[in-house]
Amino acid sequence: MDTVSPSGTWSYALRLPHDPRAARVARNDPRAARVARMTVRAALSGHGRQESLDTVALLTSELVTNAYRHTHGPASLRLTALANGRLRVGVWDSHPRIPAPFGEPPWDSVRPAPADAEEGRGLRLVQEYADAWGGWPIGDGGPLDRGAGKLLWFEVRGRGPEGTRKGVACDVAGAT
Repeated sequence: MDTVSPSGTWSYALRLPHDPRAARVARNDPRAARVARMTVRAALSGHGRQESLDTVALLTSELVTNAYRHTHGPASLRLTALANGRLRVGVWDSHPRIPAPFGEPPWDSVRPAPADAEEGRGLRLVQEYADAWGGWPIGDGGPLDRGAGKLLWFEVRGRGPEGTRKGVACDVAGAT
């Protein structure tokens, strides 16, 4: 049986261990975030998607860094090219709490960080530069469920030949 996928769609997945040797580098940037950024850059460059490279690499780094900083387990990264030039990045981690702006409305509940703060800007960057985002807990919440964490995702739309963003409707609730 052959599998049919829309033209131009592809997906990459990367498992990121929570490695105690992942020494902080360059302002709280764990090695896992650096590997995730390099993977995103290689995938997007290899598929001719340089127009989205800087934004996707930055936002991916922010989500992976948060997964590293706020959990004690591994994380996973999935980069998917969808129809109409959309790129979706999903980051799974083992902590069940879904932070703003990924949880329930109001989406704009991420406060700007003070000018002298050394952290606290990552989720605000997602809110400012992603075209769509969302998150949901993983696990059924039943009596035996110990919580499998959460999945946070964002989408960046592709750009047309004129360099303008393509108008693409995103199904925010049904992230695939």
